[in-house]
Amino acid sequence: MSDATALRVHRLSGSDSAEQARWDAFVLACPQATFFHRAGWQSIIRQQLRHDTYFLYAQAHGQIQGVLPLGHVKSWLFGNALTALPFTVYGGVAASTEAAAAVLEQEAQQLARQLGVDHLELRHLQRRHPDWPAQDLYVTFRKEILPTEEDNLLAIPRKQRAMVRKGIKNGLTAHLDPDAKRFFKLFSHNVHRHGTPALSQRYFQALLDTFGSDCEVLTVCAPDGRPLSSVLSFYFRDQVLAYYAGDDETARDLAANDFKYWDLMRRACARGLKVFDYGRSKVGTGTYAFKKNWGFEPTPLHYEFCLYKREAIPQHNPANANYQLLISAWRRLPLGVANWLGPHIVRHLG
Repeated sequence: MSDATALRVHRLSGSDSAEQARWDAFVLACPQATFFHRAGWQSIIRQQLRHDTYFLYAQAHGQIQGVLPLGHVKSWLFGNALTALPFTVYGGVAASTEAAAAVLEQEAQQLARQLGVDHLELRHLQRRHPDWPAQDLYVTFRKEILPTEEDNLLAIPRKQRAMVRKGIKNGLTAHLDPDAKRFFKLFSHNVHRHGTPALSQRYFQALLDTFGSDCEVLTVCAPDGRPLSSVLSFYFRDQVLAYYAGDDETARDLAANDFKYWDLMRRACARGLKVFDYGRSKVGTGTYAFKKNWGFEPTPLHYEFCLYKREAIPQHNPANANYQLLISAWRRLPLGVANWLGPHIVRHLG
């Protein structure tokens, strides 16, 4: 029997540690896989965000040949979607053979129809379905980490390099935090200023607990010890991914944000890592410009949709003009109220 005919699709158990270890071993070895294909995301989405998950894998002759982690986000606010993977920037199918990829996507489409979702979304790094509608709103920024600290500093364009040196001159220091407390305070202040709801501190602590040494919080402090800027990063193979970030209103004046990312890059270089992933940004935003100014070039992300009960791709993001009044109102909420209400709203966004 050939591998193609022997392929069977299975669903990852939430309690079988040996099965999860097999899944993660495949993810670590598969070139198409990302940090967001790891098995730990199943418990994060189930337990912290309270959504059903369908982590599918294709197996033949006892060997995993492909994985497709899916989350089902059903919301009266934002619709009903099956996504690989919600609340992450990369996803879709990761497979060692095209046959495995095909059988997993077929299973996902069948599951989407059974669940009655509005659409199936696959967040691929490369385009797989030219005939599917795709969202072109997002890009990612990735760059090689050079062999020495000095090489990396000199590779930063002059204007941003001057900001890094300003942060050094201001006496800023960076520290690895044992928990998510300082990070959450800075993150929640930051997103509140931008008019968007924040995930809970419990969610970020669960990331640290679930992924262990592959998840890390770096916080930059002023000379008096006051936290100014913080980033929660993921490590995968030879890559570091700066994923969630927050800062105090005074961080910009002290160049704390530039210093933060420089210190993260410097530490990654010392660890022998090869790729600095600045994460996803929307085209035309301030974060997009900031990353470009660091010498990173954007790479389009391919979010492909199979539509079932809608005629167009949903636009559930702050760039949608329909949300501007809500953003303005959210900024006026007291921070304590926003932090209490935010997790109940953001868990529906995906």
